[in-house]
Amino acid sequence: MIVGFPAGGSTDIFARLVAEPLGQRLGRPVVVENRAGAGGGIGAAATARAAPDGYTMQMATVGTGAINYALYKDLPFGPDDLASVSRVAEVANVIMVPARSRFHTLKDLVEEARRRPGELTFGHSGVGSSLHLTGELLAVEAGVRLTHVPFRGAAQMLPELIAGRIEIGIDNVPSSLQQIRDGRVRAIAVTSLERHPGLPDTQTTVEAGFPTVQAMAWWGVQVPRKVPAPVLARLASELQSITRDAGYREKAEEQGATPVTDTPEQFEAFVAAEIAKWRDVAQRANITLG
Repeated sequence: MIVGFPAGGSTDIFARLVAEPLGQRLGRPVVVENRAGAGGGIGAAATARAAPDGYTMQMATVGTGAINYALYKDLPFGPDDLASVSRVAEVANVIMVPARSRFHTLKDLVEEARRRPGELTFGHSGVGSSLHLTGELLAVEAGVRLTHVPFRGAAQMLPELIAGRIEIGIDNVPSSLQQIRDGRVRAIAVTSLERHPGLPDTQTTVEAGFPTVQAMAWWGVQVPRKVPAPVLARLASELQSITRDAGYREKAEEQGATPVTDTPEQFEAFVAAEIAKWRDVAQRANITLG
């Protein structure tokens, strides 16, 4: 199971959560191999080029499975080179402000951004990341201009937000949850249809009046496109059993994630919709990375 990111990150964690029980169900070990680089593109390319025999798969993300297709013009592979098996988890993003900020709602923030085009800054975990694109999605859907400030992850971004050196922070809920609970930053919206169980008092973007500003980080297994249908069906069946298991669900929820169980058809349709969505955002925000 190829992971296009370093060991220890969220993608690596979810890969390892499913690899061990998947190996037990298949009767042979599933080895997680980290091939980091190019925003996950190195691992995705290796998966796309692998023999379509079911022995190579990848833990895909919203970045490798959707956003990269919108940002990179010359990828050595495309969506047609990978088949979707099943999602395994998803996580909402959170829009935050410093604890002393005058913004208490997303509407407050957007109204100020309209008065001061391009002056409000939002921090995120890197150019082309799902969190960067979430901020751009907010900007294009609300009809405002925001200035993005990239960091190397939440650990660098949060101190700047706490200190008020940036006005807005966008992150996956789990990595900022403790700072929100401690009152060091204020969550003003989560980018999901339903409120996050860890932030029951924080509005969704839908409740805040911005129903098209929805963005989830997600993880799911993909394989080379020409894997035989019976092999794909077997992998999907085993993954569905794993993600329905109480032990897996508990571990996923400990990571702040919601377990997801998909059929290949559901995951395939979901990926297609995600690619179209983020391609539209990238075009409207005029973002390309190569």
